[in-house]
Amino acid sequence: MSDPRTVAEERSLGPMRSTIADRLQESYRNAVHVTVGRSVDAEHLVATVEDAPDGVSIVDGVLAAGSETLAAHPDFNATYEDDTHRLFADQHVGVAVDVNAGLVTPVLRNLESLSLAEIGAERRRLTELVQAGDHAMSDLQHGTFTVSNLGPLGVDSFTPIINPPEVAILGVDRLRERAVPGEDGPEFRREIRFDLTIDHRIVDGADAARFLETLDGQLQALGE
Repeated sequence: MSDPRTVAEERSLGPMRSTIADRLQESYRNAVHVTVGRSVDAEHLVATVEDAPDGVSIVDGVLAAGSETLAAHPDFNATYEDDTHRLFADQHVGVAVDVNAGLVTPVLRNLESLSLAEIGAERRRLTELVQAGDHAMSDLQHGTFTVSNLGPLGVDSFTPIINPPEVAILGVDRLRERAVPGEDGPEFRREIRFDLTIDHRIVDGADAARFLETLDGQLQALGE
């Protein structure tokens, strides 16, 4: 039987999209993906970002809290390749950036040494660099953990895919309001959800849950 469908257009993958496809296939072929989610109160995070220098965003606050969280859970600031789980003293955290040709992940070097304002400035610099296509391959290499932020696109939850050979990636969803009990009845507070995908060969679901619990605590202590 002939194919009854009418082809509107045929496209070959460009070099960047082909690389992305190969990397994603490698990730799913080699890692055992498990995603654990948690919603946390975001009122303190929002207030801290609003009090920070211009240009500091919600994801910068998450990166700052995430740095403290990685320090408390070093198994996640790591890679797994050649049958070896390598834990790193330096936090080189990739932040996924959407560009016309696909997804690019520039790496913020030594996140643990940066203030909130410095994180915001460096993330913006790297984002502008990759959006302009002026980045070098070295800007994308040697990450130890990755953050993917789909919150600005209105996403409530998703399953981020690990950037091999890393062992985990944190997905950031949108801010939203929820009703919670208050002294004088229900009150609305902003919350934010996180989706943490782990390589289950290296860390367990309970480890991921504890990571998110620590991240929650660090977000509530941000700026103190």
